[in-house]
Amino acid sequence: MQEICMMTTITNRSMMPRILAFYQEQKVHVNLVTLGHGTAASEMLDYFGLEASEKAVLFAVVTDQVWKEIKKGLQMRFQIDVPGTGIAFTVPLGSMGGRRELQFLTENQGYEKGEESRLKDTKHELLVVIANQGCSNLVMDAAKEAGAGGGTVVHAKGTGMERAEAFFGVSLASEKEMIFIVAKSEQKNAIMQAVMRGAGMDTRAKAIVFSLPVTNTAGLRLMEEEG
Repeated sequence: MQEICMMTTITNRSMMPRILAFYQEQKVHVNLVTLGHGTAASEMLDYFGLEASEKAVLFAVVTDQVWKEIKKGLQMRFQIDVPGTGIAFTVPLGSMGGRRELQFLTENQGYEKGEESRLKDTKHELLVVIANQGCSNLVMDAAKEAGAGGGTVVHAKGTGMERAEAFFGVSLASEKEMIFIVAKSEQKNAIMQAVMRGAGMDTRAKAIVFSLPVTNTAGLRLMEEEG
C-alpha cells in the first residue's frame, strides 16, 4: 500500500530554480516556498571558507514511491547529501481534509487513497493549514470553535496557482499563510472539518488542511491534563 508524505526541501536560494525544475521533471508539484537563512556560527564558516547562505524551504506532497526517485535524483544530480548543500526529508501524513484537495496535491503520482498513516498511537497531531494571506484569523476562529488552542503563522509563496485555479475552478492568490496547530488526536477530525467549513475552498481563505503525526511533545501539559 502506498503511503503519502509531506516532503520538505531546504537548500541555498541559488539552487532553488534548478531543484524546482527537477521536481517538475518528476511531475512533483511544489505547493509552497518560504525563505530562511542558515545558522552556522561565523567561526565555522570562516574555517571552511564558506559564506553565510540564504535558504529556501520547499514543501510538496509525495507518495513514498515518488520519494524514492526524488531522493535518488537529489543525491546524484545535486549531491544533496554533501554537507552544506541542503537536505530533504519526508513526514507521513496522518489525514487530509477533502478528497479533491488530496487529488490536487497528489496529481500525476498515481496515488490511491487507503488507510491513514501507520503512526496510529500518537496522542497529538500537527494540523497544517494553507490559506490565502490575511486569513489566519478566519482559520483560527474556525479551529478554536472545535477546541483548538493557539496556532503559529508562517508566510509563504504558493506555486502553480494556474494549475490550482484550473483544478478547483476558483481564483487563488499566490501569497499564502501556513498555520500550524498542535491538537489532540481525538480532536483532529473535528478541527479539520471546522476549518474546511469555516475557511475552506468556498470561503475567501481558500484553505487546505492536512495533519502530520506528532510522536512526542513538550509544553502541552495543561492540554494533556484537560484530557
